Amino acid sequence: MELRDIEIFLTLAEELHFGRTAARLCLSPARVTQAIQKQERQVGVPLFERTNRTVRLTQVGRQLRDDLRPLHAGLKESVERAQLAGQGITGTLRVGMLPLNAYDLRPYWDVFRLRHPRWQLRIHKTQLGEAFPALRRGDIDVLVTWLPVDEPDLTVGPVLFAEQRVLAVAVDHQLAPRASVSLEVVSDFQHPNADNGPGYWYDAYAPRLTRRGRRIERGPVVRDAEEAMTLASMDGLVVLFPAHVTRYWARPDITYLPVTDLEPLPYALVWRSEAESEHVQALAGIIRDLGPLPQVPA
Repeated sequence: MELRDIEIFLTLAEELHFGRTAARLCLSPARVTQAIQKQERQVGVPLFERTNRTVRLTQVGRQLRDDLRPLHAGLKESVERAQLAGQGITGTLRVGMLPLNAYDLRPYWDVFRLRHPRWQLRIHKTQLGEAFPALRRGDIDVLVTWLPVDEPDLTVGPVLFAEQRVLAVAVDHQLAPRASVSLEVVSDFQHPNADNGPGYWYDAYAPRLTRRGRRIERGPVVRDAEEAMTLASMDGLVVLFPAHVTRYWARPDITYLPVTDLEPLPYALVWRSEAESEHVQALAGIIRDLGPLPQVPA
C-alpha cells in the first residue's frame, strides 16, 4: 500500500465522507474511491460500509485504521524531521487551536520564535470532536481550549485569554433585533451538541441549565464551528461562541448578540502529561511571562 493511499484511507476513516475526504486532500472523489477499492481488493474484504447517506468502517476497517495510524504518523514525522534538519530546524511544536483567534495570540508565537529560532512553531485548526483525541494520539503537542479540563492524563497550563460569550443567530431569527440576550431567553431555543470530549467540558461552554434551572435543549451533533454556524443560518438553531468570532467571522446571514449572564470563558494551554517536552515547557513559560491577553468586550 502506497503512502498516499494510506493517507486517503486514514482521512476517509476520520471524515466518513468521500467528498470531504477529497476536498481535504485536494483530490477528486473518483481518486478517493479508486484508492479505497484498490485497498479492499488487496485486503480481500470491505473496509467501509457505504449507503447513499452514510459511510462507516467495518470491523476490519477499524482494525486497519488502528494499525496504520501510528505507522503513518511515525513515517511522516521521520520525513519531516529530515527535511527540517536540512533547514537547520532542530524541533517542532504543534499547537492545536479550538478558538479562531490565532492572530490575537501572535505575541506568544512571536516571542517563542524569537527565543527559539531553531524550533518550528506550527498552528493547527482543530475540530471540536477531535480536540482531545488529537492530543492523545500525538497529532498535536498542545491544545488551546476552554476550561475546565480535569483529565488524569492531561496537564492544564497557563491561561491565554478569557472572553465573554455571544450568541450567533440567523439574521431573520426572532432574537436578531435584540441588543443582547440572557440564558433565560436563550433556553427557549435549540443549541447544537457535541459527541466527543468530556461532558462537563462542553457543559462549561454551553450550559445545560439556566441560573433559574430551566433546561436548555441540545440538538444536532456538530464537529466544528462552521457546521454549527450552518445550522444557525439554515435551521434556526442558536449557537454560543467566544466574543472574538464577531471580528474573525463576519457573515451576512448571521447576527451576534452579547450574552449578559455568563462569566467570561477562560482558554488555556493543555498537553498530555507523559508527552511534556522542552518545547511545551518553553511555550508555557512564555505565556506565564507575558500573562493573559486583555479581555475584549463582547
